[in-house]
Amino acid sequence: MAIINPSSNYGTVAIVGVGLIGASLGLALKKAGVVNKVLGVGRSAQNLDQALKMGAIDAVVDLVEAVKQSDVIVLCMPVAQMRTAFETIEPHLEPRTMITDAGSTKGDVILAAKEVLGKKACQFVPAHPIAGGAQHGASAAKADLFEGKQTILCPLQENSSQDTDLIEGFWQSVGSVVKKISCVQHDAIYAAVSHLPHLLSYALMASVVNSEDADQKLSHVGAGFKDFTRIAASSPEMWRDICLGNRTAVLKELDQYLLIVSHMRKLIAENDGLGLEKLFNKASKARQDLDVL
Repeated sequence: MAIINPSSNYGTVAIVGVGLIGASLGLALKKAGVVNKVLGVGRSAQNLDQALKMGAIDAVVDLVEAVKQSDVIVLCMPVAQMRTAFETIEPHLEPRTMITDAGSTKGDVILAAKEVLGKKACQFVPAHPIAGGAQHGASAAKADLFEGKQTILCPLQENSSQDTDLIEGFWQSVGSVVKKISCVQHDAIYAAVSHLPHLLSYALMASVVNSEDADQKLSHVGAGFKDFTRIAASSPEMWRDICLGNRTAVLKELDQYLLIVSHMRKLIAENDGLGLEKLFNKASKARQDLDVL
């Protein structure tokens, strides 16, 4: 069970994966003054060097050394890599150390944690900060990335209330508004409002780039196209893992979307302006309503 006071200091924090999210977290924790030291673990020497230069981390170590030194470990790598991380962590994990993550899928990560960590899974409180940007890598990091943004916690039955509160305080310390939902709810919701939009953005870019007159089309793009495809500049590796890790929910949302697109195609083919306008009006009003939430 963790012994850190969640209202004051989180001791030594290890960030595994110092890209946009990881490096931003390091900057935010240090800006808030709630850590003694931030360790960086990662595959990319360039990202690690950049994070050091920016002051997002204080030292670079391997994962085994990070586990031995840390009070809190934050997994910020693509979700498909988390099982391997848990396998490295498990033999060295002390009862005082807590683990959280920043993964965009929860069901697959939780399954991996429970299978690998066993009884130590109680030390893992799954999280998903709803923050990011089209650019990736430590060079895009910002200390205020999490301020006013939601972080979703999906606590395990095995987590003690004390440990859940500690991780809630950890994410709140960088400015996050923390909400708690089940992992099943999380994966269903974010398949619709996050994973599908990224998939569609990639699809539109792929459609245009693969057309015979791609150069002509791309030389005439306007703000609408750039806005819609902005998130297609996100990390391909990360979004590959998200789509596959949450594939059941993603496929359900994609199938529903394809039905809507098929219906729109039918309306256009039949020259049904009234039907098309009715559909557009409903969607337009719902989108306008988002801005007043």
